[in-house]
Amino acid sequence: MTTAADDFDRWIRNDFVALNTLLEEAHFAAGGRIPHDRPELATARRRIGHEGAELVGRITDGGPPHALPTKDDERYELLGSVGLYLGACRRHEIEGPQSAAWPLAQLLASSLGVVPRFVFAHQALYNRAVGDTFRTFTSLADERAFILYNGLSVLAYQRTAAALRRVPALGVSSPLTGYLLREARSGLEDVLDLGRTLSKTLDVDRFFLNIRPYFKAHRVGGVEYRGVNAGDFAAINTIDVLLGLCSPYDPFYQALLTEKYPYMPPEDQAALRATVTAEPLLDAFVRETAAGPLTPQLRDNAELFLAVCRLHGAASAFHHHRLVVPFLQAPAARAPQEQESGTAGLTTSGPPLHVVMGTLARLVDLRTARQRPGTDGGARPALDRLRQALDAAPRPTSRTCGA
Repeated sequence: MTTAADDFDRWIRNDFVALNTLLEEAHFAAGGRIPHDRPELATARRRIGHEGAELVGRITDGGPPHALPTKDDERYELLGSVGLYLGACRRHEIEGPQSAAWPLAQLLASSLGVVPRFVFAHQALYNRAVGDTFRTFTSLADERAFILYNGLSVLAYQRTAAALRRVPALGVSSPLTGYLLREARSGLEDVLDLGRTLSKTLDVDRFFLNIRPYFKAHRVGGVEYRGVNAGDFAAINTIDVLLGLCSPYDPFYQALLTEKYPYMPPEDQAALRATVTAEPLLDAFVRETAAGPLTPQLRDNAELFLAVCRLHGAASAFHHHRLVVPFLQAPAARAPQEQESGTAGLTTSGPPLHVVMGTLARLVDLRTARQRPGTDGGARPALDRLRQALDAAPRPTSRTCGA
């Protein structure tokens, strides 16, 4: 016997996808504008709104809250499906029926401590595949590629973060730390490779016209929640803070962490809370290399650490300059203003595009330790001290077995 939640999931994976794909192909053929003169498209929009509302209504009519899934991961998955429905209503300008889903979204979200909309975690790592297919808005190849390669990048970032989290307990001069830093380096190499593959695979117009619109801000009840960001996981911030490239005491960075907190999965929230109290590895390396003597293992580990920092910066810079700029900023500059209802519509996250781009550029500066005029340089002075300490010390003639 299937439950109402099962029926809703089946609709999300089948009819919902077919209807959105029909509409997106029409949007693409019309250069991104929403065609209002074709009866079959009006029917598709009506079906999305009313069929989704009816199926969600069956879930909420099933009884009190104990009728909902009792396991956190099942409630989180259901919230993702409800969020996909609400995101599609926002994208296709469907007003009215979607309000039936607001109480369920808010109930699920409050039980989990997250926002009552879908986030990228629902599309990437909390998206159970059925018949080799995970949940998407459409059957377009570009949407699948976007979710797949970004999801793999999240896994690679998580592998890196997991390795770095174990270093403080071992100490920066441990031979085991060398192993963990090599694991972190490998994870970031994967992130960079996956970004390159995505940049070559994803079509700019398909992304801008058919994928990005589902990621916009939308309202649940009386509150507008910002759009989806593929960085809404704790791993990349764990790497930022543990490496020492970003500081949770920096008001700019602290504001970013606070804003993204409810958009992360519940377990990521716990991981982020634990990260901000750890000593940055950069501080530990600077302290131990300054105290001397510079042992072969400490030197090897410090060189590996600097390589990890460079790779983290390179991955961030590549994402900004080869994905965000050409896939969002450049096509936004070409988009007709009436198509996007003003500049606030030209981003997935809610604020105007120039604000988002400025924030992302500042993050790239921090992760690459780029010192701009008028700034304190972030981690650059400390990285330079570490590099100078390594260059000034005599280089050993033999390497330890842990190198």
